Amino acid sequence: MEPTLQLTIDCADPRLMVAFWSRALGYAPELPPGGQPTWRAYWQDLGVPEEELPEGAGESPESIVDPKGLGPRVWFQQVPEAKAGKNRVHLDLKVGGGSDAPVQVRTRRIDEKVGQLTAAGATVLRVMDEPEGFYAVVLQDPEGNEFCVA
Repeated sequence: MEPTLQLTIDCADPRLMVAFWSRALGYAPELPPGGQPTWRAYWQDLGVPEEELPEGAGESPESIVDPKGLGPRVWFQQVPEAKAGKNRVHLDLKVGGGSDAPVQVRTRRIDEKVGQLTAAGATVLRVMDEPEGFYAVVLQDPEGNEFCVA
């Protein structure tokens, strides 16, 4: 069997992260299989013992999927500890159009996306505006995870 990729992000509030990253990526909350009303009901139907299901787990979507089926599934795993330190891995949202697009067009596209994301709860950390035309913005999601818009 060929491996597939799922991105897992530790967080305190999966509901908040599902809402933010769905908007950021154009993804949709993943619905539970088999017509189950919640993921918790699905897991219980599979026989997962109640003591293995943390309080509130699976009551609302905890994962998002690419509606086009191209990108990886993203699961927001609730953990008790807060984020500590800098990310060792981060996401780059590539919206500028690459080097084929004029600098002004790339900058406008990036700034528009940054505006949408800050309205959804992101915080701008820094803007990278290099003389040779490189432009990107480093942000944090609502739980402090760094990512770039380029």
